Amino acid sequence: MPRLSYAHCGSETQLLGETIGQCLDRVAETYPDSDAVVSIPRGLRFTWREFNGVVDRAAKAFLKLGIQRGDRVAIWSINNYEWVVAQFATAKIGAVLVNVNPAYRTHELEYVLKESRANTLLLIEAFKSSNYLDMFYEVCPEAEESEAGAIDSWRYPHLRSVIFIGREQHRGMLTRRTFAELGDEMPDEALAARRADLDIDDIINIQYTSGTTGFPKGVTLTHSNLLNNAAHVGDIMGLTEKDRVCVPVPFYHCFGMVISNLAAMTHGSAIVIPSPAFDPAATLRAVQDERCTVLHGVPTMFIAELDHPEFSSFDLSTLRTGIMAGAPCPIELMRRVVDEMNMKEVLIGYGQTEASPLATCTRPDDPLERRVSTVGRVMPHQEIKIVDPATGRTAPRGEQGEICFRGYHVMAGYDNNPGATLEAIDKQGWLHSGDLGAMDDEGYVKITGRIKEMVIRGGENLYPREIEEFLYTLDCVADVHVVGVPDEKFGEELLACVRLHDEHKGSEPTPEQFRDMCEGKIAHFKIPRYWMVVDEFPMTVTGKVQKFKIRKIAIRKYGLEAAANVETA
Repeated sequence: MPRLSYAHCGSETQLLGETIGQCLDRVAETYPDSDAVVSIPRGLRFTWREFNGVVDRAAKAFLKLGIQRGDRVAIWSINNYEWVVAQFATAKIGAVLVNVNPAYRTHELEYVLKESRANTLLLIEAFKSSNYLDMFYEVCPEAEESEAGAIDSWRYPHLRSVIFIGREQHRGMLTRRTFAELGDEMPDEALAARRADLDIDDIINIQYTSGTTGFPKGVTLTHSNLLNNAAHVGDIMGLTEKDRVCVPVPFYHCFGMVISNLAAMTHGSAIVIPSPAFDPAATLRAVQDERCTVLHGVPTMFIAELDHPEFSSFDLSTLRTGIMAGAPCPIELMRRVVDEMNMKEVLIGYGQTEASPLATCTRPDDPLERRVSTVGRVMPHQEIKIVDPATGRTAPRGEQGEICFRGYHVMAGYDNNPGATLEAIDKQGWLHSGDLGAMDDEGYVKITGRIKEMVIRGGENLYPREIEEFLYTLDCVADVHVVGVPDEKFGEELLACVRLHDEHKGSEPTPEQFRDMCEGKIAHFKIPRYWMVVDEFPMTVTGKVQKFKIRKIAIRKYGLEAAANVETA
């Protein structure tokens, strides 16, 4: 009988049976004078003792506002130290932090405020083209006529308070200072009483999925989900109080919030904020000036750093490790990060928000070939299996199928959406990822694509991930994403959306020349018919390429509307 694609990882380290607030208290007592948070844009730094004091003050301010255990507190902001304070302060009182994507506009904000039933909203004034104050007043005009802390809106019956992350006074809002001063009015005993009432299985975070189909769903996560996942990531990276973690990934996303902030906290490591939003030069400068040992990012961020014209001028000698996750990592990119950024122990992580987020990770002692060609093995105290999408049966090792997770890290469910929860988590407790992968004999997993991204050309199943890996080997290709576009004859055809290396710009290959580069190296039916050269890809704020937008652009560019409108069974 063939060996099945199932693996679990035991551990000598027990799961943490504490809340996030209890863990922060313990870390602040253990490493009181070690750096906790360094905000380069604001010129601020806190030790763990100082940071815990700021968090306690904010937690008491939330109590003064009347925030109860289980109440929802939304935050709409780019990266700043106040975001980190809110993350820990809400956890200390058992409130549910609702992460709002900074890229959201009025329609999406209205949806999240209603769907999350938020009692309180924290927001900044503006960033780049987004004016958050104007957008909030547009969707909640009642706030302009309300007293701070006493908003009465028929649109958002739960919303009472809005906290402006800044000094200026705005109608219906508390300023950062007036909010913090509320904490001085509450005794320490009130916070201690609330902490004693909390449970490790309380839901304390809601993160909204991207909503590629329909409206976003709110993923509900607990103290135990988040804290243990973060602690295990930190263990695998070998974090200590001497490490300094550079965090260019957004806090609103599970990468920044859990793999970065929480993982650093559980080990007493410093959280270094290089910029409000990703900036390759600011990130490289932060690593150099703060002597960072850890750097996180999605593949597109590492590409931007490596391609920065002044890359060679930065001293990255202190780097040793980090996590690359959030999107499939090209093998050639991983090699460059190891060789050119001094990240000899860089790791690949894989998972999803519904899994808190990491389910697999490479290990520092894995051979380089494993670390550049797989997403590693299952994380401690977790199970993973790969199933045949058609039958649900566990697939033999080496065969492709859908990746499924089970363990402490599986979400509590989708907020107020039991139907979607039942679709995602089966009766045996397995979370179905929607990702395709294969497991080898030693338990290493390789991602081969998304079930929904699979391209079916004339009955032939084609997996974009496999084709992308080959195209990265072409000398002229800096980055590439393969999608399926409609075709009246074959149903779908392949399109390669390519970003060229700088030296090839201005002399881009023709489609015929691109195809000639592929001839004899990959099967003819895997060679894309269409080739679209771009300067940049449509992306989310977390750096994930939006393939559905590439598809829409291609349909217009190549006049494929008629094929797109063909109805199928």
